[in-house]
Amino acid sequence: MITLDFLLTSLIVVLIPGTGVIYTISTALIHGKVASIYAAFGNTLGIVPHLIATLLGLAAILHTSAVAFQLLKYAGVAYLFYLAYMTWRDKSAFKIDSSVAKDSATKLVVRGLLLNILNPKLSIFFLAFLPQFISADSAAPLTQLVVLSLVFMLMTFVVFVIYGLIANAFRQLVIESVPVQDWLRRGFAAAFVGLGLNLATAEQR
Repeated sequence: MITLDFLLTSLIVVLIPGTGVIYTISTALIHGKVASIYAAFGNTLGIVPHLIATLLGLAAILHTSAVAFQLLKYAGVAYLFYLAYMTWRDKSAFKIDSSVAKDSATKLVVRGLLLNILNPKLSIFFLAFLPQFISADSAAPLTQLVVLSLVFMLMTFVVFVIYGLIANAFRQLVIESVPVQDWLRRGFAAAFVGLGLNLATAEQR
């Protein structure tokens, strides 16, 4: 069940920079190391609804229903564009100012949670990817699916935390340079727009 092929494939999938990675890195640069862990946790937690949807067969509905897929997809696109707008607009995001209230842990987690909940491709991923690693003669395929999902979630959390820690290591350089702050603010805003456009063009498989 938990084979080397599964671990390597999952690691490659998790390592590929996407919405969650961009969000975790930007959070680390803006709010620091601890905040990036909350962001990583929120992104990981956002996998749970897709796992439940897969177990209940709802992922199959998303896979076959154009309307359901499109509704969830465009909700995700709208949220990504909203994040892009807020990132572009907030010129003080990368500055350290003790008088400015930072985002709470709950807000950071919820934002990461929403990013993954509103991504229909995750449900399709679980439906198409994980069953390949379930033994054909298994007496408890659902149990295997849950175990594989938990391993995937653990890998996601660990990799995202590492991304956050690496970004945090460069935080001092960022907060001391206004040009770097502006470049990053525009870069992250553009990244969220790009991810939104990518999601907007996603098709059912």
